[in-house]
Amino acid sequence: MKTCDVIVVGAGGSGLAAGLAAAERGGQVLILEKRPQPGGTTGIAVGSFTAAETRLQRSRGIVDRVADHAVDAGKFADPEIERCNNDALRAYFLREAPRTFDWLCKLGLTFVGPNPEPPNRVPRMHNVVPGAKAYIAALQLALQTADATIICNATVEELLRCRTGICGVRAVVDGHSREYRARRGVVLAGGDYANDPEMIARYKGEQFREIEGINPFATGDGQRLAEQAGAELVNMEITYGPELRFVPAGNRPFQQWLPVGGMTAQLMGQVARRLPDWIMRRLIKRLLVTWQHPETALFEEGAILLNQHGRRFVDETAWPDREIGTALQPGKIAYILLDGRRMAQFSSWPHFISTAPDIAYAYVQDYRRLRPDITAIGNALDDVVQSRQLPLAAVRDTLAEYNRFARGDGADPCGRSKPTPSLDDGPWCLLGPAKAYFTTTEGGARVDQRLQVLDERGAPIPGLYAVGQNGLSGMVLFGHGLHIAWAMTSGRLAGEAIMDTAATGDLPASRPDPAIRPDV
Repeated sequence: MKTCDVIVVGAGGSGLAAGLAAAERGGQVLILEKRPQPGGTTGIAVGSFTAAETRLQRSRGIVDRVADHAVDAGKFADPEIERCNNDALRAYFLREAPRTFDWLCKLGLTFVGPNPEPPNRVPRMHNVVPGAKAYIAALQLALQTADATIICNATVEELLRCRTGICGVRAVVDGHSREYRARRGVVLAGGDYANDPEMIARYKGEQFREIEGINPFATGDGQRLAEQAGAELVNMEITYGPELRFVPAGNRPFQQWLPVGGMTAQLMGQVARRLPDWIMRRLIKRLLVTWQHPETALFEEGAILLNQHGRRFVDETAWPDREIGTALQPGKIAYILLDGRRMAQFSSWPHFISTAPDIAYAYVQDYRRLRPDITAIGNALDDVVQSRQLPLAAVRDTLAEYNRFARGDGADPCGRSKPTPSLDDGPWCLLGPAKAYFTTTEGGARVDQRLQVLDERGAPIPGLYAVGQNGLSGMVLFGHGLHIAWAMTSGRLAGEAIMDTAATGDLPASRPDPAIRPDV
């Protein structure tokens, strides 16, 4: 296919949603994906979809209002970050989210919940069954019966301009340069730039350059293409993280093997809705120890970070110093050491190693049971340390040095200002390796309510749209479930809007949409 109605750059959640929405309105769609298979960051997420006024809320007797959700969504981020938010666009997105939820349910997706997540005043977090790969599978399945083509191993390197605007792309497909033309326009759906060192250093700061993104293929392709087209990029310095996370397991969580389509998936969804809460928490806990980060409280209560040389290297209680410091260590990894007292402390409420708020809490024994690959426990320090090939003598020297500070005998060489409990007796627990990661980035192109990309004067760039992380337009979406909800909602809206637009050769004159520009 050399010419089509719509070209979508990226086959993650937002790109597939945009492609399907356009195809449902009669569009001939081409989706180009640089990876060997679709999925993007959506495909490796837990899969929460946070929204208000949904059918699932009503079925559970939960009374909610989108207007309340818009207020609560502003309470997750630090006030300084929240001040950067595009309030009008976020409110518009949240109004459209329940319609997107219905659209996804019609595709055969099943959700459980909703679950609470303060400061949301009522439960709004809907969890897809069995996990986020269900979005990708359902959208792909629907695209198979539509006038749509997905080409993988296709890296878009350039947007093509015609007299009237953006009208195609140049891509490298399996090593060969090819041009594709779009009659109605191009949708950028390339994800975030969490794993692009140059972009991170440029916008976030040089000290963050060595910190990786949790999705190794999130390299800012869409943001770069938008900038080349003259788009205004906003909030490029705002990131979710960095934060310490344990390296992922070599094998996929068992939810990733479960069926995501057909009658089997629907039946599984019906069963999941009827499972007792303790069983659902047990299932979610397995995902929790795979994706969530260790709490800062671990370090405030005395746990320490060790590098591969068995040495401390940073004040573990200081963020983002510990993440920056970890990224500069050999192999970019570190280990968390707990003694017997800390192990007992973090084996029951209210002291947990990681959490999905108000859903599940993971303790030492959960990690021992579910992540034995990153959990070493033993009565003798020698056995625990040597199981990870750390030098025992260095670890003993480090412990002695730390304990002198913890007992008030001198300053901490790593800069801790407040005394913390000493690490004395076994059994010992070594968690890791852990790495510093950016979860996602909040920077993207400014767009209007049609998801059309705006230039620095606030005028739409004809033929160019952006969705998901490429089209965040200044929104701050902290909290679980909002990024996937935006990916699906923005994709749906863009696919509908682009098919309501005249073909590229007859693009009408466009005006800025002031309703979605934040006050300055």
